[in-house]
Amino acid sequence: MKTGKHTGEEAAQGHTEEADTTGDTSGGFTAEERAAMRERAQELKAQAKKADGESAVLAKIAEMPEPDRSMAERLHAIIKASAPDLSPRLWYGMPAYAKGGKVVCFFQAASKFNTRYATLGFSDAAALDEGDMWPVAFALRGLTEAEQAQISALVKKAVG
Repeated sequence: MKTGKHTGEEAAQGHTEEADTTGDTSGGFTAEERAAMRERAQELKAQAKKADGESAVLAKIAEMPEPDRSMAERLHAIIKASAPDLSPRLWYGMPAYAKGGKVVCFFQAASKFNTRYATLGFSDAAALDEGDMWPVAFALRGLTEAEQAQISALVKKAVG
């Protein structure tokens, strides 16, 4: 139900202040226009967040000692090429890649916990299910073309 109240200035301009059944004024925009503006604001926020996540991941990778840094740089490129919809972000101080706000995969540098190998891990958000048991973490000591191809296939499968 709409009311037809006129304010002085609007009456002079021939405009009507219309209120919906909840009593909220439209401010001159239709419900669809307001919804579109909210969607655009969310898109801009998501783009800014994605850019911030990318910067944070690249900065974290730059801090890593070799050979972790080279491996992380290569993994970053493989993951971005294999699943461009994933958003880079930090997760417990590690480079990670998320879909819909949930981390799908991450890189744990060997130097993080002084281990003898780095780890590429997948979370429960990754669609890697195979029967009743499947691997969700992989030890990495190097990245040959064979490992790079396997990682690309895993990432593609993980995002569905």
